[in-house]
Amino acid sequence: MPALIHGDMAERLAGLQGGRDASSGLRWPGNAHVALSFVLNIEEGSERNVMDGDPASEHLNSDMRTEPWTGMRNPVIESHYEYGSRVGVWRILDLFRDRRLPLTAFATGQALERIPAIAERLVVDGHETAAHGWRWIDYRDVPPEVEAEHIGRTVETIRRLTGQAPRGWYTGRISTNTRRLVLEHGGFTYDSDAYDDDSPYFLTHSSGRHLVLPYSFDTNDMRFASSPGFDTGRDWLDYLIDSLDVMSREGALRPRMMSVGLHCRLAGRPGRIRALERFMDHIADRTDVWIARREDIARHWLEHSA
Repeated sequence: MPALIHGDMAERLAGLQGGRDASSGLRWPGNAHVALSFVLNIEEGSERNVMDGDPASEHLNSDMRTEPWTGMRNPVIESHYEYGSRVGVWRILDLFRDRRLPLTAFATGQALERIPAIAERLVVDGHETAAHGWRWIDYRDVPPEVEAEHIGRTVETIRRLTGQAPRGWYTGRISTNTRRLVLEHGGFTYDSDAYDDDSPYFLTHSSGRHLVLPYSFDTNDMRFASSPGFDTGRDWLDYLIDSLDVMSREGALRPRMMSVGLHCRLAGRPGRIRALERFMDHIADRTDVWIARREDIARHWLEHSA
């Protein structure tokens, strides 16, 4: 059985050092300096709601900032989330189709179950569907056996709706058991429940090694729903360009990976998607950037690392 990777500090540092050694001499395709991963979070319909048996309504990651409503529905928050599934997701997917750019969807199983047309569109457009848990909830107090059941249910739902089991995993609001349970389930090429590096790396466990593709919140559109955060699309655009430029400079010596996290209810708003369009304009002719799905980044890292 795989060891618990979220272990003591010595274990984590040993795994991180192993990742650095493995990247020696590795280059991205086309000798690019940065692997750029666009990630679309599919969460609408899986957030906390008393109708789904939750003790309180959702209050995170929307344009309305509020406290949880205990024991009752919050129709305003529900409406903010519904914007993502009614309008935002299609606006974002249309943009990526028009630009012929790939993305990875971090999809919750319940959201796809309730709106299978999203899964169909992801398949038609050739995007990757990675697993984002069964629901967009906090798993820290969820019993391990329930969390394990959710992992299995998510995998089977994505397999049924897309025709392929997910290669990647990202819970987001993890428990201390999450990575162990993901490894015990098996079948994943990577997980992204980490924010501790700007390059992929390996962690070791009793059965071998495990690939981590770190994610990031600083370049994420969720900062429109946090304070301090982004106030305008221009703020976000400037930050994305500056991040990419620094990573490209460093990537001349060591391969870097940049994640741009998107949410249907946030980046799908007109004023924000315009900033995303401008960022796509900025990278359109850059030869130092490889835009790829996370499963392709993981495959390249596995094939070319020492």
